[in-house]
Amino acid sequence: MTPAWAGPLRFARRASASAALLILAAGLSGCSKLKARDLLNKGVAAYKNAQYDTAIEDFKQAKDLDPGLMNARLYLATAYASQYIPGAPSEQNVRLGTQAVNEFKEVLQLDPNNLSAIDGIGSILFQMAGTPYDPKKFEESKSYHQKHIELNPNHPEPYYWIGVIDWTLAFRGNGELRAAYNREHVNKQVRDDDALPPAVRADYVSKYGTLVDEGIAYLQKAIQLKPDYDDAMAYLNLLYRRKADMVESADERANLKKQADELIDKVKEIKQKRAEQPQSPS
Repeated sequence: MTPAWAGPLRFARRASASAALLILAAGLSGCSKLKARDLLNKGVAAYKNAQYDTAIEDFKQAKDLDPGLMNARLYLATAYASQYIPGAPSEQNVRLGTQAVNEFKEVLQLDPNNLSAIDGIGSILFQMAGTPYDPKKFEESKSYHQKHIELNPNHPEPYYWIGVIDWTLAFRGNGELRAAYNREHVNKQVRDDDALPPAVRADYVSKYGTLVDEGIAYLQKAIQLKPDYDDAMAYLNLLYRRKADMVESADERANLKKQADELIDKVKEIKQKRAEQPQSPS
């Protein structure tokens, strides 16, 4: 016959064993996290020394040991992105860009509002969209800059990048329409700085009018937020010139080109003032 006290004793033993396992698991988890942070630090050091392959392996191990260690994930994505060469067509190079995007997207699965990951994807997609030319990638890049604006509307940079993307698409389209016209009118060529023929102009407005207006508005917003934003002014100048190709009136075209020229002068003025400022000791 089993003594009355035997049941509680067995329960106490099982409870003690379970507690010991929990303590052991917690200890192992703590050790894994410490090791992950050590690998992260080693990876950062390797990354700063441009030892990207070593850094990537350290970041990957840190990520595996502690999936919640966000900096390991961000550094891993950044290490892939740092090795990507815009325009290089090799499979290895494309793979680096894709790996960077995928790692940043994994960060967003854990933290959908992580601005570093949002900006990282927007940046690398923009670089990948140029060669081979891929307008869908430009639009996808733009969507991440728009996401940044939704989260923080007071940062000028995402407005700038949307303007740059809109100009890139509109400039490419302008060149293609001019080239197509010139192929069909060998004896009546349109130079790059000539007004577009009416039919071509109408086609350009139909395809890119909304894009150009959007780019102008976003670059104006960037300059409103950062009044000495000379890069934004430079692209706004370029978009005014694309807008000039969309208007019928010669006076309106001249006025838009005048605004563009004034922006160039403003950019020169800002750069000159910046160059004249005393340099802080390094």
